[in-house]
Amino acid sequence: MLIYNRETHSVSKAPLRIPLDHEIVWINLSQPTTEEINHVLLDMFQCHPLLIEDCIKQNQRPKLDQYRDNVLITFYTLAHTYKPIELDIVVGTNYIVTMCQHELPLMNDLVEEFQRIEGRIDHTGRILYSILDRCVDQFVDSINEIENKLEHYEQAIYRDPYVKISQQVFKQKRALHRIRRILADEKTLISSISHQEFPYTKQETHVYYMDIYDHISRAIDSIDIFRESLNSLMEMQMSMKSDRMNEIMKTLTIFSAIFLPLMFLSGLYGMNFEFMPELKFKFSYPVVLIIMAVVAGSLFFYFKRKKWL
Repeated sequence: MLIYNRETHSVSKAPLRIPLDHEIVWINLSQPTTEEINHVLLDMFQCHPLLIEDCIKQNQRPKLDQYRDNVLITFYTLAHTYKPIELDIVVGTNYIVTMCQHELPLMNDLVEEFQRIEGRIDHTGRILYSILDRCVDQFVDSINEIENKLEHYEQAIYRDPYVKISQQVFKQKRALHRIRRILADEKTLISSISHQEFPYTKQETHVYYMDIYDHISRAIDSIDIFRESLNSLMEMQMSMKSDRMNEIMKTLTIFSAIFLPLMFLSGLYGMNFEFMPELKFKFSYPVVLIIMAVVAGSLFFYFKRKKWL
């Protein structure tokens, strides 16, 4: 438990206990058990049973539920595998409780930052802003990684249209769809927090929440662009495959057209008829070869002139 003393303006760590009137506390429960959640939310802060039930069961959409003495915020951040991680935040007048079933490095970083920089937890609204801002930053960083992967896919397709990337592309599309749905809900949530009637923020902190709102909006716009780019990427690969196949078929057709008259001549003089005048002629073989070469050469230069080769 991290405690900010409003009288001494100092930050310290302490065992779990009910905060005093002049204290602001942040309790971060990492991978908590049901007993720990009940102890903190029920025994210490007498939270509503529905609030406690949501924190235990999880699997909620991003939302903001307001109760008489506190607020429950369900928010999400991202792991490196683009897996959404749920974070439940209970905000009261002088306390904030965060619960997550996964180990979040950003929480440890915030604890160190709050201890190092004075005044960062002088009220619950600023603590809440710092947590939500870090969660959104995780989304932005992950989206930037997807952008780098898109560039890699494009280069791979240009080098080889037959490269097998369709499975990775579909995985990215599913991940982007899931991320966008979460961000759309979180955008609405941040809009509610930045509203003047939210009870646990100060007037001067509203601009910070609007900054988070702006980051989410830009992230959603980027996701929409990336989803279109992924669709275009698959279409481009199919088009390049089709063009390559057409080139191959054209080349084979041209060679077939060149050898077709030669096959006719060889088939003609390969027939076993007795009365063929050319068979008695001394220079029949070289003459036929010359005719075949002239026909093949003429067709070749004709196709070259038409730019079919």
